[in-house]
Amino acid sequence: MAEFAGTPTGRGAHVGVVASRFNETITRRLVDGALDALVRHGVALDDIDVVWVPGAWELPVAARRLLGSGRYDVLVALGAVIRGDTPHFDYVAGEASRGIAQASEEYETPIGFGLLTCDTMEQAEARTGGAHGNKGWDAALAALEMSDLFERLDATDAE
Repeated sequence: MAEFAGTPTGRGAHVGVVASRFNETITRRLVDGALDALVRHGVALDDIDVVWVPGAWELPVAARRLLGSGRYDVLVALGAVIRGDTPHFDYVAGEASRGIAQASEEYETPIGFGLLTCDTMEQAEARTGGAHGNKGWDAALAALEMSDLFERLDATDAE
C-alpha cells in the first residue's frame, strides 16, 4: 500500500494571490495572512504577485487568466462576501466558489480557497485574525500542501 501526503513547502514556488477589493478591510487582512504564511513556508517575496480585482465575482476569471499565463505553480483566492438583505449573496458566493473550483480543475493547479462567505461582518473579522484564525493563512498553506502533494504524485508516476 502506498500513502501520499504533501507538506506546505514553498521553496522555488511562484505564487499568485488574487484578492477582492470589495470588503477590503477584511480582504486586506486575508492577504496579509496569506503572505505571512507563504513567506514563512519558504516562498520568496519576489516570487509572489498580488492581483486585486473589484469583487468576489471577478476572482474566477482572474484566476483563469493567471493560471493560463503558465507563470504560477499555485494560486490563493481571497475575498469576503457578507450576507445582505437580498439573494445577491447566494449568487455571488456560489458562482465565485464554483468558478474558482473549475479554474483549479481545468488547469490542474491548486488554488487555496480563501473566499469567506459570512452572515455578518463580525463573523468575517473572526476569520481574519480573530477567534477562528486567519483564513488567508489557511488558504495559502492548503495551496502549498496540494502543490507539494502533486509533485510527489508526479514523481511516483515518472518512476
